[in-house]
Amino acid sequence: MKTELPSQPDDAHWMALALAEARLAAEAGEVPVGAVLVKDGQVIATGRNTPVAQHDPSAHAEINALRAGAAALGNYRLDGCELFVTLEPCAMCAGAMLHSRLARVVFGAADPKTGAAGSVLDLFAEPRLNHRTQVQGGVLAEQCAEVLQGFFQQRRSVAREQAEPLRDDALRTPVDRFAALGDYAFAPHYVHDLPSLQGWRMHYVDEEGAPGEDSQLACCLCLHGPGEWGYFFRRLVGAQGLRTLVPDLIGFGKSDKPKREAAHKPEWHRDVLIEWLDQVQPRPQSVVLVHSNAAAGIASLLQDAAADRFVAAIVAPDGGERIKDAWRAPYPDRGYEAALRALGPIASFSGPGGAEALAIARLARNAMGYSTS
Repeated sequence: MKTELPSQPDDAHWMALALAEARLAAEAGEVPVGAVLVKDGQVIATGRNTPVAQHDPSAHAEINALRAGAAALGNYRLDGCELFVTLEPCAMCAGAMLHSRLARVVFGAADPKTGAAGSVLDLFAEPRLNHRTQVQGGVLAEQCAEVLQGFFQQRRSVAREQAEPLRDDALRTPVDRFAALGDYAFAPHYVHDLPSLQGWRMHYVDEEGAPGEDSQLACCLCLHGPGEWGYFFRRLVGAQGLRTLVPDLIGFGKSDKPKREAAHKPEWHRDVLIEWLDQVQPRPQSVVLVHSNAAAGIASLLQDAAADRFVAAIVAPDGGERIKDAWRAPYPDRGYEAALRALGPIASFSGPGGAEALAIARLARNAMGYSTS
């Protein structure tokens, strides 16, 4: 009877182990890069980024793995060894790999800023060096990049919150509550220094679609009502010929949420919107006001107070979808719902669908006197 030999682990297997090291680095607050040193199908050593913890600029994942591997083998030459690392090595690490006489280096994500295996330079291809190490990139590249992107996104979020501190009497919906809404992946913008905001942070979307034939963009202020948020206008954002400004009123969507209902007065929201609009769309440029049915009251207040700012007002129809999860996303629990209790129940609207959004875009450009290509 023939006995089948067990198959050798492939590159993806070893890179998955390196990814586990990268995640441990992230948990420790280090840039998430991990490395695994392998010889003859066995793990000799592992390493992850530790420069912050060790106060050592050389403590990259690869260097840590090489040091541990050399100690384990009792030799500074690592002949026959392969190193798997989640990010393309920098010049320092590439030099160390060449000095250690590695047989092969496999990396995951490319590093366009400091990569020394082909992105910025390629030390491994330098013909004047006396050792040749094989290099392969792109193994589990997407997963490796996701770990890095997630880490830096979280760090930027923390930095932003430190720069824009949360008031003691407010709540801020965690970003991951919106992660599943793939059709609202627009660049976030925040403002917190307007006098009327009094320290609250307001989120808004500011997107420009492709210009029309006349290369001019009509500007729309898209206003949601109580129980809704900017998600209502997701089909309109980025429409051809439009610049769409979509604020989340304080207490809704991705904006700060006061804990007390008394903070919410329609006139206050109106004043915030006027100050914000003057900042993001300076006069004398005019704006088309697009609002949901539920926002009719606030839209009327806004028009009465700043009639010269709006050339037209358009009611955005309900597109007919019912996406309950999207409307619940901003509210992890009742503590976040003061604005809902003050201004109205959760709406079942989803916003204009594709056909309605196209019609609104045409109406807005007509109102501004632009062609509707």
